[in-house]
Amino acid sequence: MFKEYTLQEALKLAIKTEKESMDFYRKAASIAKDEGSKKVFTLLAGEEAGHLKAFFDHYKGGDLGDLESFMASPPDRQSATHQALEQSIAEGTGEQKALEIALKEEKSCVDFYTILVKDIVDPLVRRVFETVIRETQGHHDMIEDEYMRVMTMVHSSDQNIYVRE
Repeated sequence: MFKEYTLQEALKLAIKTEKESMDFYRKAASIAKDEGSKKVFTLLAGEEAGHLKAFFDHYKGGDLGDLESFMASPPDRQSATHQALEQSIAEGTGEQKALEIALKEEKSCVDFYTILVKDIVDPLVRRVFETVIRETQGHHDMIEDEYMRVMTMVHSSDQNIYVRE
């Protein structure tokens, strides 16, 4: 069973989640050897920063400091996501494993935000969560396409060609 969150607790959790994702994508972009994957990770890092700002704009707590300082703070090295990425780097499975981790994380975020948004009454904040859910689903789809490309699988844009032949 999920904990019921106040609006401010939900926003704080979302801010931390987006920061973790932004840090993950920045690190993944820095280790990516494939230019296509590097571009995807860089784009995703920028979008996660946008999500973080959108949540931060509605957060009333002062415990995170200002937006700029928070975004520049070091990554949470204890997070499971960060540790999984570090392990994949050590094993030499960088891009492939980073994409797999990203797929799981984006799916997890969609599921979690979908649960959170059900109890949010404030229409502005509700819209922020709903927008981030849609964009996060788009991230999942983008990562899935990149994963298929990296793994030399059939890309979604080519599926109709291969299925019909």
